[in-house]
Amino acid sequence: MGSRHAQVADGRNNLGWLLKELDGPGVRFAVLLSDDGMRIAHSEGVAVADAERFAAAASGLQSLGKALSEFCGGPSNAVRQNMTEYDEGMIFITAAGDGALLGVSTTTAVDVGLVAHRMNQLAARVGHELGSEPRRGDGGGLT
Repeated sequence: MGSRHAQVADGRNNLGWLLKELDGPGVRFAVLLSDDGMRIAHSEGVAVADAERFAAAASGLQSLGKALSEFCGGPSNAVRQNMTEYDEGMIFITAAGDGALLGVSTTTAVDVGLVAHRMNQLAARVGHELGSEPRRGDGGGLT
């Protein structure tokens, strides 16, 4: 994974503001993560440690989706979205730019179509925000 994601996966939450667009009835929290499982940003509804655990697990779930791609036409199929339903809620994971994923945790009382729509809209913007992230010349993180 490229270093641009690792640079923002420290204790800060500089891109957390992006995830406010996903707030709504039934949404517990959202996490922006690298495809290798590093937390990039999280919404206010989740602690940093939980967001980091969520990011690692969401990355694993996305990898499982890739392993199943051959059963939907061929191994070159890209996973666009995973949606897993549990007794008490749902997890959505959507590809969000080069090497990034967007994950959302919800309750059962959520409008699935609205959440998926908002995630897809936000995913289209995330690549631009990550690509324009300011970096220090020494590669040590955000300025």
